[in-house]
Amino acid sequence: MKAIIQPTKKYYRVLYLDTHHIKITGILELVETTKGIRPVKYRIRHTKSGGYRNTPSKDLITHLRRSRVYLTARDGPFESFLRDLQIPFSYVSLCRFCLMDDRVTELDKKNTVSFGEYEQICMDCARKELRRELVHMGRMGRSALSHLDELLEKYRSVDRVLATIEPERLSVSHTLYDRLYAHPVVQTARIEELPFPHEFVKACGVDSLMPVQQLAVEAGLLYGKDLLVVSATASGKTFIGEMAGLKNLLEKRGRVLFLVPLVALAYQKYERFSQKYGHLTDISIITGASRIQISDNRRPANRNRNAGIIVATYEGVDHLMRLGEPLLQIGTIIIDEVQMLEDRDRGHRVDGLIARLKFASPKAQFLYLSATIGHPKLLADTLGCKLVRYDERPVTLERYLIFSEREQKIPTERALVAEEYNHVSSKGYHGQTIIFTNSRARCHIIAEKIGEGVAPYHAGLTQVERRQVEEKFAQGQLRAVVTTAALAAGVDFPASQVIFDSLAMGIEWLTVQEFYQMSGRAGRPDYHDLGKVVILAEPGARYIRGSPLTEDEVAMGLLKGEMGKVAPQYTLEQSSELFVANAVVCRGDERSIERIEGYLVGESEPVEDLLIQRDLITRENGIVQLTPLARVMAEHFIGVERLSRIIRLVHEMKDPLDILADLECATDEEAAADDARRAERDRHRSQNKSKRRGRRTKAKK
Repeated sequence: MKAIIQPTKKYYRVLYLDTHHIKITGILELVETTKGIRPVKYRIRHTKSGGYRNTPSKDLITHLRRSRVYLTARDGPFESFLRDLQIPFSYVSLCRFCLMDDRVTELDKKNTVSFGEYEQICMDCARKELRRELVHMGRMGRSALSHLDELLEKYRSVDRVLATIEPERLSVSHTLYDRLYAHPVVQTARIEELPFPHEFVKACGVDSLMPVQQLAVEAGLLYGKDLLVVSATASGKTFIGEMAGLKNLLEKRGRVLFLVPLVALAYQKYERFSQKYGHLTDISIITGASRIQISDNRRPANRNRNAGIIVATYEGVDHLMRLGEPLLQIGTIIIDEVQMLEDRDRGHRVDGLIARLKFASPKAQFLYLSATIGHPKLLADTLGCKLVRYDERPVTLERYLIFSEREQKIPTERALVAEEYNHVSSKGYHGQTIIFTNSRARCHIIAEKIGEGVAPYHAGLTQVERRQVEEKFAQGQLRAVVTTAALAAGVDFPASQVIFDSLAMGIEWLTVQEFYQMSGRAGRPDYHDLGKVVILAEPGARYIRGSPLTEDEVAMGLLKGEMGKVAPQYTLEQSSELFVANAVVCRGDERSIERIEGYLVGESEPVEDLLIQRDLITRENGIVQLTPLARVMAEHFIGVERLSRIIRLVHEMKDPLDILADLECATDEEAAADDARRAERDRHRSQNKSKRRGRRTKAKK
């Protein structure tokens, strides 16, 4: 038998154990007598019985003499009582929370967790206390709870884990999820040792290659090989394109076309290339027309299509090709951010553009650049190129996960931005932050509430306003920018920290690819010693209609998730848009259209018969002729369903603004479903009218 003595503020508890099961529980007090310290008010209860009953104090002494006695803490009065009666005792460390439930759990190195300032409890009770503290945060997903349990196992401290979810106790160091280490320094070739024209060596401003650049050279970059280059942001991918492009240009093998997804990124590349190579060749930019025609939306720039180096947005070049005006004598084509192939809205257009460029410039060297893409070996095989993959980062990246209620996100962001800006790197730069959120309106709310030195940055600003933000950030005059996830691919700010205010992009959760792309913006080797990514996830929050996932579950999925392979299935709308665009480029030749479709990464639906049925194309002697409406489809990037919808609205509505409102307020799929329901109602009405007419005819007879 074991007797465990637990001192409390008012009395002592005595637990009598047979092996690990409590048989009897007793309570008593101690008083000072002439004979020394003695027990009084001794009461016991058996585990299976009801309340306590008074028991003679001599029974306590009898029980203690027959047991091995353990004290859960040092206690002078009880120790003196035991010594007076010559009862041996020792000390044992037990979980207090278990004792309150009449359970006994001995604490050791494997199961001990600190609780509060001085107390130790067992792991099971620590988990229960953690869940009790989480009740006020709403329903938390299983994966998030598992993550907190992992933190508990790691830190062995309830308070440290609670510091990841309670803003008043927040300690960012306690919220570290993992650390992605920088690559070790490796020996690479010097630029002057490689077969480059002397003019390029002098102008490029680079002495030695970075590791991924070395791998690209070894893979045949300087000998015209097509490459898919996958490596982290700031690892030197752009310069890979510069090396191949300038070498081919200066050695008379064709001009350079550098494609990017967004206008802001195009202007950044254009200005950078103009500074570096403007004395060697003409540099120009093609960005397509803005839907809002004001002077602030069009920067002064060289727009000569015959320049030696052309920086362009995907849609800028694609629009020219859809008009039947392809760029000629192109020797190098660089597709930056090629992971846009996976984009929900633009992926099929990027895919079609690449296929049409391959058809129009069959001898050009193609370079595909990406920081994150799923199953790159499969994609490289599909694109018909060689994979160059470098998984190491140029700067160590720390990733943090903080569970936060929505109203606490901005105060937390304010503290994180201030702390990061106060830190100065060994290169002499203040830490600056990019905050990603899910709407333009929230960009302004966050920027205003954080205060001075923080600016919103999104597509709703004019070109002048965006350029001012870019320049201030580059000069270190801003502590942070707040931008939408939709601009992630175009944000090229030298930030040391990235904060995710939301994990939603429009009406969808971020994909793993998008998350990795955005995370890669943290930490630049020329500026920072360390990059940080902070996710603020709201437990139980559901921002996406129709999705069962909560934001905390999405956060865990993004941090642990693997990227899926790029193998999209294109819809009828997307496939019809691709078909008419391909037909323009190859002047309707059916064999050439099939050849372009063979270059596609995704799989399109057969649409030719449907387009003929709707009088949008004709086919004769192997040539496809586009009607004026089909050319409208190609030129304006729309498919057959949207065209049909526009035609219907034009007949139903007179005011162009009403037509635009209808187009913006419902997707083509929703409109098609409405049309189907409307047609079904009309069919039923027609049937009912026929039945009533038939009944009236019978009645007359």
